[in-house]
Amino acid sequence: MERDNHYMDMALGLAKSAVGQTSPNPLVGAVVVKDGAVVGMGAHLRAGEPHAEVHALRMAGDSARGATLYVTLEPCSHHGKTPPCADAVVAAGISRVVIAVLDPNPLVAGNGVQKLRDSGLEVTVGVKEEEARQLNEVFFHYITTKRPFVTVKTASTLDGKIASVTGHSRWITGSAARAQVHELRRQYDAILVGVGTVLADDPELTARCNGQTYGRQPVRVILDSHLRTPLSARVIQGVEHVPTWIFTTEESSPEKREELLAKGVTIIAVAGPMTVDAVLSVLGERGITSLLVEGGAEVNGSFLQARAIQKIVSYVSLKLIGGNGAPSPFGGQGLTSMDEAVVLTHTQVEQVDEQDIRIIGYPKWS
Repeated sequence: MERDNHYMDMALGLAKSAVGQTSPNPLVGAVVVKDGAVVGMGAHLRAGEPHAEVHALRMAGDSARGATLYVTLEPCSHHGKTPPCADAVVAAGISRVVIAVLDPNPLVAGNGVQKLRDSGLEVTVGVKEEEARQLNEVFFHYITTKRPFVTVKTASTLDGKIASVTGHSRWITGSAARAQVHELRRQYDAILVGVGTVLADDPELTARCNGQTYGRQPVRVILDSHLRTPLSARVIQGVEHVPTWIFTTEESSPEKREELLAKGVTIIAVAGPMTVDAVLSVLGERGITSLLVEGGAEVNGSFLQARAIQKIVSYVSLKLIGGNGAPSPFGGQGLTSMDEAVVLTHTQVEQVDEQDIRIIGYPKWS
């Protein structure tokens, strides 16, 4: 078991190396071991390209015969953009396969394991399962719900303010925390804010490192019922490289729609009220598997009220600004008693620098 854990850790590390690159596919790593030596390894790097098992088997070559394959997710058993990995594993002569977790995709869901066992291979399932599930939390959520995995990111002072009483908010956190946020953005399919944030901060909503944009950028999503987004807003510039989708209502101005469409913006008119449920449904239908919400108090509060948050990433800056009118991270109707308070589980607390703390947790919905 200790040996299995060791090599599965290696496979998990390979899978993590492709974070932010494989959507809508899962992160997968694979290691081929023979006679106590690693003879092949690989990771799935991008949708449509070979899977991790194929890379590892190609590296192993003839050494794969009689070897053990460690893989973080059940090998696929169906024809998609690539042939079934389970067939490749059998053809390579692998004798034993160690799998971290089964694939929840209905097209696989145990069929890969069954195909391997029917071909006479020894199969072990469940090694480092919890770690593998967390690694692919986005994929597991989307494949079973057809809606994006929602992470709400907040930044507040120690006294719980996201801006001063005048609305000034640059900068609550320091440069190290902001760099982490840009890396976080890179990992998501889309970033969402309300039009209030666009009007107050004029954000670019791109993922950048040292002033340079990453190659892969999230779709910029704006909630704007009455199309108040200015044509000069930075979030609608460069849409040929970084798409911007604006959700609005059927009552919004047809003239403003045409102006935004002329800029290359995608307009999505929601029939009826613009609810969180409606927005997530449309995003899921359009292939958005993960959504980073960086909204203000009202937008964050609406996601809280809808119980539509899977993860919280909260930066707390060791500053105090006070102010009865200064906004907090979550507004809206709010809950009526502490008995209703949403508890975070599986929390992680990290000191980013002398000024900022990062807290990660998962809401436990009763």
